[in-house]
Amino acid sequence: MIFFTHAVIVYRFALLLVVGCCFSPWLPAGSADVTERAVAVSLYEERRYRESREALRCLDASRALVDEEIDFHLGRLALWFDDADEARSRLERAVDQTPGSARLQNALGDAYGLAAQNASFLARLGWARKCLAAYRRAVELEPDNPLYRWSLLGYYLVAPGIAGGGRDKALAAAGEIKRLDDMAGRIALATVHLAEGRADAAFAQFDPLCPERPDDFMVLYHIGRCAALSGEQIDRGIAALTRCLELGSPRGDGMPTISLVHYRLSNLYAAKGDSVAAAQFRERAWQLNPDFRPDKSALKN
Repeated sequence: MIFFTHAVIVYRFALLLVVGCCFSPWLPAGSADVTERAVAVSLYEERRYRESREALRCLDASRALVDEEIDFHLGRLALWFDDADEARSRLERAVDQTPGSARLQNALGDAYGLAAQNASFLARLGWARKCLAAYRRAVELEPDNPLYRWSLLGYYLVAPGIAGGGRDKALAAAGEIKRLDDMAGRIALATVHLAEGRADAAFAQFDPLCPERPDDFMVLYHIGRCAALSGEQIDRGIAALTRCLELGSPRGDGMPTISLVHYRLSNLYAAKGDSVAAAQFRERAWQLNPDFRPDKSALKN
């Protein structure tokens, strides 16, 4: 039995999944290192993760006391680079400081999920259960935040029943997300349907929106995503993602990046047998963002 063969359920899959929204600016008033912190956060927001990590580590080396925010951000960056030990130690320390923080509990769940991926066969179940407990705690603390419910959805999709996973639970989690946010719920339901091999049901989440919102970047991207992941309606997916490129880089937290659009196009052209176009779009994805990680980015978006 193999636990967590996908990229960490994190981002709250949403969106390590959506978790990217948790990287909001944090500038403590009166702090002597406020400028350095602002620079580090700015680097992160520009997706220059290696530089951001280096800047944060410099701040970390100069501190005398535990700094929950530095631990949180460095823990998140450790997750991005698959450094399970650093992610877990930093996020456990941050949770010890503020156990009632939903974002910290959720991030810690991500760290435990990565630990489960990397653990020996016998140790995986223990890490998986700790991952699920942290995700559930985050939802308890902020039940109306769909981002944390995305973590549960991702967990339920990839974890076996013995570890608390299950498609019925994933579908219920998607329903809760839709109750809180219609578009996020459509994406969540499409994700479950794709995992079930039901491409038509996945596309059906976005079909009703197309006539009234023909240039909605999110709708177009997810049509392309459905095509890339299912291998169906490939030409439609290419047209939708090409339109995304014409519309330009979207604004707002949790939006798919242009790098990810190029990556999805590379998948679709590969499915059509056009290896030249596939290679061009794949190369462009990394040109736009040298730190691009399709597994992590796909989950975040």
